[in-house]
Amino acid sequence: MSISRRHLLTTAAGAAAATTATAPSARAASLLPSPDPAETEQILRTAADYAVTKLRAVAPGVTSFPVITKFEKWTYSDNGDWVGGFWPGTLWMAWLHSGDARFRSLALAAADRLAPRRTDTGTHDLGFLFSPSWVTAWRLTGDAKWRDGAVQAASSLVKRYNSAGRFIRAWGALNDPANAGRVIMDTMMNLDLLAFATEQTGDSRYLDAATAHARTTQRHFPRPDGSTPHVYDFDPATGAPIGPNTVQGYSPASCWSRGQAWGVYGFTTMHRRTGDAQFLTTATKLADYALGALTPDNVPVWDYLAPQQPNDVKDSSAGAVLACGLLDLSAATGRPSYREAALRILTALATTCLTTRSTRAQAVLARATRNRPAEDGVEVSVPYGDYYLLEGILRVLRPADVNRAIDLSSV
Repeated sequence: MSISRRHLLTTAAGAAAATTATAPSARAASLLPSPDPAETEQILRTAADYAVTKLRAVAPGVTSFPVITKFEKWTYSDNGDWVGGFWPGTLWMAWLHSGDARFRSLALAAADRLAPRRTDTGTHDLGFLFSPSWVTAWRLTGDAKWRDGAVQAASSLVKRYNSAGRFIRAWGALNDPANAGRVIMDTMMNLDLLAFATEQTGDSRYLDAATAHARTTQRHFPRPDGSTPHVYDFDPATGAPIGPNTVQGYSPASCWSRGQAWGVYGFTTMHRRTGDAQFLTTATKLADYALGALTPDNVPVWDYLAPQQPNDVKDSSAGAVLACGLLDLSAATGRPSYREAALRILTALATTCLTTRSTRAQAVLARATRNRPAEDGVEVSVPYGDYYLLEGILRVLRPADVNRAIDLSSV
């Protein structure tokens, strides 16, 4: 298929932003040309169809949890690591797009393999594990097994709440002093599991902990220009702030692009669950920075402030997450410019980052970066890249179906 993408992928405003790497004015995104609706829909539908075709070929042979590709083939984790929820989540998205009952069956079987993680108190990633798998299974099937299991996982997650600092610690066992005061931006994406638990049980402690954590993150992470560090450390005993840090970003003073995307998506979600206007203000601030730092090809570099940006390795998964967050943010703020920016990103991913030219590839989305400082996964595929790409595309093509799966409602 021949697709003209010049007006979608290149703008003078984008080039200027790429060279300065500073936050844009609030109206910068609105100055870009609007994507052509018919052309965009064709591109995104073709990408979703490709994903379904790829999954039809690969999914029946998958009996564990994809973690990352090596030479274009999935490597696996038996317990799901932190990414196990994205495989059943991707299968659910494929089912919504295709109606193929095999994807539904495979999604349920994959979700069931996560059952032992419901009582895991050693990680903050229970939202990543159970929201796209068990919560979605509950919403799409009505089987109380999935709802009850997701609430049990939320009960494990809320044990990680530090009342002195009003945060959820990211890593380490509850009795392990290492990392006891470490907070990371990624946790913003795990808070919706707690909101779900309060909705289902009426017990406010889940959402109260999520809201307190979001406010702590809001208070300490964003810089005046809207950029964020990956990590912020606190004294676990007193809750006193220590300062910014990083694990997956270039430095404590840089801006890891996927973390920035987690923030946009996570703060918008917390606004929808609580009605707190300040969360929406924060999401907007983070989104404006990310859009100002975006390169003209509309695929984020792995860190917006690393020395070699904008000529640095990409992270397509950051683009997929950011696009989902921007679509949500557009609906929450009523600003079409955020939706248009999301469409440009999704179009760029669909036309420059898919695995369509490889006969070996088992994933859908290429050009992801997992952990650049550790030289762990550069120019690879990751399961959250595939998941958020499909979620973003279906938010455009099938918004009612996505709403059924992940609940886009607001209080």
